[in-house]
Amino acid sequence: MIQLKVNGAVRSYDGDPEMPLLWYLRDELQLTGSKFGCGMGLCGACTVHVNGEAARSCLTPMSAAGGKEITTIEGLGHDGAHAVQRAWEQIQVPQCGYCQSGQIMQAAALLKQKPKPTDHDIEEAMSGNICRCGTYQRIRAAIKIAAGEGAEVQS
Repeated sequence: MIQLKVNGAVRSYDGDPEMPLLWYLRDELQLTGSKFGCGMGLCGACTVHVNGEAARSCLTPMSAAGGKEITTIEGLGHDGAHAVQRAWEQIQVPQCGYCQSGQIMQAAALLKQKPKPTDHDIEEAMSGNICRCGTYQRIRAAIKIAAGEGAEVQS
């Protein structure tokens, strides 16, 4: 039996320990904000936080999630109250929206690690998250707003 905490709730899993965390979140818990993109950890659509760090849930087996705290986009901020979520909404980052939960989760992990990231920090942290629509400039701007550089959105 694998025990883990998802968005603050203790959960148990008694299935295939090699099943990706993504499928547990989506299929078993109905937390569908994390998306399947490439299945190889290259696009970032499945990004969640594992013990506060950004992780690709399509590559994380349930056995590795045992004993960990998992945060999905649904658990990041109550009703979209996290600074990154507010900044995303403020400047209307998404177009198709498919990658956005992964982008937001990656950005939130970056800001937790580096509250005032440089452009280089943002590019480095976000480089593994692909946006099919090419909203990279708005993503960078939203991260800066969430970091307080725009002063309109505070964490």
